[in-house]
Amino acid sequence: MKAHYLGHIVFYVKDLERSLAFYRDLLGFKEVGRAFNGAAAALTSGRTHHEFLLIQVGDIPGPPPGRRRGLYHIGIKIGDGLDELRLAKRELEQAGITIDGMSDHTVSQSLYLRDPDGNEVELYVDAPESTWKNDPAAVLSPIKPLQL
Repeated sequence: MKAHYLGHIVFYVKDLERSLAFYRDLLGFKEVGRAFNGAAAALTSGRTHHEFLLIQVGDIPGPPPGRRRGLYHIGIKIGDGLDELRLAKRELEQAGITIDGMSDHTVSQSLYLRDPDGNEVELYVDAPESTWKNDPAAVLSPIKPLQL
């Protein structure tokens, strides 16, 4: 068996509309439909039928802070260059979203933030393919600070 790509992510969320405001309205995913009597929404970037399924569960506890077993963060590619990352940073700041960090990973450059339920989200652009295509180990390069 060989995996082709990560297909989708399902998040339990406290408030579906609040999460849609983040993933749909701010990050630009398209809502493709609702399920479970409107308590769940499927979203896509257009690459496939859906990359996200958000299911409202109300006030049950969210992810604990800090290092733990389980999901660390999700990465969402938002473009092909630093200009797109700069624009995303401005849009996030204008929306009142706190940027927790910015990193240069050699193979990609990233912004880190939290969704409304505290899940860490990495928004990134890939470095030119020539940087990593012939050297897969480049993904393990030391992380450098990113200035935008």
